[in-house]
Amino acid sequence: MKKINIYFLGSGDIAVPVLEKLLDSQSINICGIGTQIDRKGGRKRQLISTPIGNYANNNNLEIDKIPSVNSDDFISKLIGYNLDFIIVVSFGQLLKQTILNLPKIACLNVHASLLPLYRGASPIAACIANGDNKTGACFMKMDKGLDTGPVYETVEYPLNHTEYADNLEIKLGELSAEKIEKVLLKIKDGELRENSQDNIQASKVGKITKQDGILNWQEDAIDIERKIRAYFPWPGISFQLKTIKRQPRIRIVSATVIEGKTGQAGEVLEADKHSWVIACGNNALKLNKIVPEGKKEMTGAEFLRGCQKIQKGTIL
Repeated sequence: MKKINIYFLGSGDIAVPVLEKLLDSQSINICGIGTQIDRKGGRKRQLISTPIGNYANNNNLEIDKIPSVNSDDFISKLIGYNLDFIIVVSFGQLLKQTILNLPKIACLNVHASLLPLYRGASPIAACIANGDNKTGACFMKMDKGLDTGPVYETVEYPLNHTEYADNLEIKLGELSAEKIEKVLLKIKDGELRENSQDNIQASKVGKITKQDGILNWQEDAIDIERKIRAYFPWPGISFQLKTIKRQPRIRIVSATVIEGKTGQAGEVLEADKHSWVIACGNNALKLNKIVPEGKKEMTGAEFLRGCQKIQKGTIL
């Protein structure tokens, strides 16, 4: 049987298990792997590779780090491969129509939502922040719109409202990896039909920004707790502790909603060796694990033992 020729474009963690599965397939020939260029990050502003870049480096795989996927040089390179598919998984650049027309069968996007829900850049964070009961992944034929193309197949994943975004991304990557080979073979053999999305049911989500991580105590504790998990590890949910001289920023890693416990938004309701509980716009939030600026992760109670000015009745 003639192997399927593909070019793989991916950057995020979700793309790693999908690439790994494709590399192991006896039915698929990966002509090339592309990812975003290394970018500066961290406190020292050093160049950091994408997760796909790291995977390729660790496994001695050749990889293209692509400044612009739509450049003439890169398009010429793709033309030379005689591709059946271009596979896109959390790549991070929009493909113009010239590239969408290149493969003989399709440009196939693996998108981490139940389309038409959460078209765009941050579907994993969105499903957690909105308290959804399920999410999943779609194998979608790309068109010129943003995640608007017809869907070949959808796989669902139940949510139990304890998921963090980083772990859920890996789970959805593994779920997609289990299906990717069969999906490609079925599309090639004409066994999977394209199903148009219902645009009336569509929703869009943009890129997450640093501003999204600023805590607002006026919000319901339930919404804040969801955001703590949705925006982990970046940008995280944090607040500035203005009650002490240095005014450090506190990032919340884990919290529990205390329903029915009320007070002025931002008011400290409990502050002792057992717990740190703060009133929100509705309900209250117990800070289980936090990371004070410049320090390691600790419990809320451990932080209070070294900060005598945080007492019951304090307004944060």
